[in-house]
Amino acid sequence: MEKGKNKLKLYGFNNLTKTLSFNIYDVCYTKTEEDRKKYIEYIDEQYNSERLTKILTNVTEMIGACVLNIAKQDYDPQGASVTLLISEEEVPLYILDPSCNRGILTPTRENIVAHLDKSHVTVHTYPETHPQNEISTFRVDIDVSTCGQISPLKALNYLIDSFDSDIITIDYRVRGFTRDIHGHKLYIDHDITSIQDYIAQETLDRYNLIDMNIYQSNIFHTKMMVRDIKLDNYLFEKSESELNEQEKKDITDKLKREMTEIFYGINLPNVTK
Repeated sequence: MEKGKNKLKLYGFNNLTKTLSFNIYDVCYTKTEEDRKKYIEYIDEQYNSERLTKILTNVTEMIGACVLNIAKQDYDPQGASVTLLISEEEVPLYILDPSCNRGILTPTRENIVAHLDKSHVTVHTYPETHPQNEISTFRVDIDVSTCGQISPLKALNYLIDSFDSDIITIDYRVRGFTRDIHGHKLYIDHDITSIQDYIAQETLDRYNLIDMNIYQSNIFHTKMMVRDIKLDNYLFEKSESELNEQEKKDITDKLKREMTEIFYGINLPNVTK
């Protein structure tokens, strides 16, 4: 990886598996039932399987892998999934399994999964609304799993920037071991103290972050929550200028509550006035 100065000399193939997992949340204020319906429709249109496929294909190129197979699906009433099977190097046609489409999709095919050689990239979306507090959320789950020299960390900032990310939970884990030319086991092949080491500074400046890492097991966990709530970014078919001060406060409180609950994984007690 780029952070390391000296390239490791290995015996045989690099057998380490590196997995980067995201949960990304977008939060929106939707006052009426009609607003909530329109928000779900908007999200389904913005993040349909076709666009998600493009995002994951870009990820594959960024980490230096090749697409072996793609599968995708748009769901009824909402949501989408895409899976890619990928490989570190291009696989010759005479070796490629006949079931693999190499990312070439026919117009009639509605499901898409992409596979990499010994590696894969997946995305699933979950739009949903709260029945009482006028808040809607959109969750995206992304997994980038690679082995060999390619690293999912190269696509970290691109994935964060590809979605409206109010809350982000990131897990990174290195599994297994590989051997150097002397037979010595290596349980990681790059330097890392935190996932934050690989996040752009301009992104770090926009979020509050906490880490929970298990260094001995090469497990790294980072949570991120956006620092500033600018209401125009969270209002659906409405602008902040249309609100009075009390409305601004009430909406901001509801947004902060929802974000805090998701960020810490708890349900806050209801407060009666």
